[in-house]
Amino acid sequence: MLIHPETSCLLVIDIQERMTPVIHQVEQCVAHCEWLIDIANRLEVPVLATEQYPQGLGSTLSSIRDRIRPEHIVEKIHFSAMSDAEPDRLINAGQYSQIILIGMESHVCVLQTALELKQQGKTVFIVEDCVSSRSPDDKATALARFRQCGIYIVSREMVAFEWLRRAGTDRFREISKAYLR
Repeated sequence: MLIHPETSCLLVIDIQERMTPVIHQVEQCVAHCEWLIDIANRLEVPVLATEQYPQGLGSTLSSIRDRIRPEHIVEKIHFSAMSDAEPDRLINAGQYSQIILIGMESHVCVLQTALELKQQGKTVFIVEDCVSSRSPDDKATALARFRQCGIYIVSREMVAFEWLRRAGTDRFREISKAYLR
């Protein structure tokens, strides 16, 4: 199944100030997330984000927050974004059938959100190079569980090229020059 830009959204899970210092390979993960968010924005794919208990874990990292419309960043208290009314409303208001997930932590909030989205009938994609956990073993276990549950594991370039769909267009040349070389 291909990812379609007109029926998908990018959901950024809990990339927050007080969480990132303990995340495995956080600099690389955040850089990859910024890259994919930038491409989504250029292609007008909606970008939504959650913050897990920001009073305790802080706000979304400024480098991520600055790339997302403020009204598209919502707080949550449940580990699954779909168990809180506001994130659920925001995601389902758009009538997106394909949800691309990035963020932290792979084995907790990303996993539980993905499982609930799948239960709601959404097609869910986890961007492997844009998710992480404190422990690489927890990320690996989460990736295995995603696969067991029929959730697609993709790379950021797979998402970008599927959103672009074809070469030879002005949009492809612009994104290729800025991001794919």
